[in-house]
Amino acid sequence: MFVKLNERVYLNLAKITRTKIDHVEDGIRVRFYERQDQVAKSQRFEDVKAAEKWLSKLLKQAK
Repeated sequence: MFVKLNERVYLNLAKITRTKIDHVEDGIRVRFYERQDQVAKSQRFEDVKAAEKWLSKLLKQAK
């Protein structure tokens, strides 16, 4: 199942093995992994709750 991550990136959720909400130097991002390799990351969020809300909305879109 492909979902639109942003205007340039479509993500194949069937291949995603894990996601991680990560604190980076410019804010909080959701990272998507296939096995050990990071394949995509989301836009920047101000807090973890906003990132979790965005991720759950993205996953509901895939159903």
